[in-house]
Amino acid sequence: MTVVDDAALRPTALSEYVGQRALKDKLAVYLEAAKGRREALDHVLLYGPPGLGKTTLAHIIAAELGVAIRITSGPAIEKPGDLAAILTNALEDGDVLFIDEIHRLGRVAEEHLYPAMEDYKIDIVLGQGPAARTIRLDLPRFTLVGATTRPGLITGPLRSRFGIIEHLEYYRDEELAEGVARDARLLGVPLEAAAALEIGRRARGTMRIAKRLLRRVRDFAAVAGEGHIDLQRARSALDELGIDPGGLERRDRVILRTLVETFAGGPVGLDTLATALGEDRATLEEVHEPFLIQRGLLQRTARGRVATDRAYAHLGLRAPSDAGLFESGG
Repeated sequence: MTVVDDAALRPTALSEYVGQRALKDKLAVYLEAAKGRREALDHVLLYGPPGLGKTTLAHIIAAELGVAIRITSGPAIEKPGDLAAILTNALEDGDVLFIDEIHRLGRVAEEHLYPAMEDYKIDIVLGQGPAARTIRLDLPRFTLVGATTRPGLITGPLRSRFGIIEHLEYYRDEELAEGVARDARLLGVPLEAAAALEIGRRARGTMRIAKRLLRRVRDFAAVAGEGHIDLQRARSALDELGIDPGGLERRDRVILRTLVETFAGGPVGLDTLATALGEDRATLEEVHEPFLIQRGLLQRTARGRVATDRAYAHLGLRAPSDAGLFESGG
C-alpha cells in the first residue's frame, strides 16, 4: 500500500489550490508581474480563521516563483538574534520567509524586522555596555509572507510594511467537496460525489477540517471492509464522530443546550457560561463561538451571550416567545 503524507497532498500551484478564487486571481497577477520584472514579490500578509490554507499559499507562492521557502513562527523568534540568524544564514535572493502567527512576534524582534523588510538590511549589536557597537548587514531581497488569525494584534508599523494584504474567506460546501475529492484521488480512495459534498457540508467552512474528516471517514470504511465511500457510509461515519448535518460537534451542542436550558437562552456572561460548562474562557471565545456565530446560532450582545431562534430549532426545541428580542444585539 502506498503511503501518502500531508506534504504530498498539499497543492504546489495556484491552479491546484481549491477555493479563494478572488485571492488566487490577484496573486496570479502579482506573481506574474514579479517574475516579469525579475524582482522579489512584495511582502504578503495573509489573515483569516485557522485551517483556510494560509500555510499552503505560502508554499505555493515560493513554488510559483521557483525559490526556496524557510518556515518559522512568531513565538519561535524570541530575540533579534534569532531573526538575524534566519535572515543572514538561511535566505538567498528571492526566497520566501514564512512567519506563522506573526502577531506573536516579540516587539524588539519586530522592530529589527522593519529595516529588513524595507531596505533589506539588519542591524546587529556586537558586544555589551559602553564597548557595544552596531553593524548593518545587507540581506538578500526576500519576500516575507506573514500569516495570522488575529490581524487586530498586528501593530500599525508592521502592517504598513506589507505590500499585499489579503483575507481568506470560509469555503463554500462545494469548494470543500472539491478539495475532499482531490485528496481522495491522491489517496487512492474511491469517493462518490455525494459523499464528498456531505463531508464538505459538515466541515465548518474549513478546508483543514474537511481533509481531516475524509481521513476519519476512510478509517470507518476500511474497518467495515468497504472498498469505496458512498453517501450512506459518509453520513454514518460522520454521525459516529459526533458531527451533525450542520457541522456542529458534540461540544458545540453542549454549549447551546447549556445556554438554552440552564440560562433560558441568555443573555449570560462569558465567564458564567464557561464556569457552567467547566470550559476555559479562551477556548469558548476562540474555538467554538466563531462558528456558532457564523451559523447564526449564537450572538454576542452587550449583556452577554444569547441563543438565537435558529439555535432552538437546531436542538429541536421551541423558542420562547421573546427570543427575538435579542436578535439585533451587537
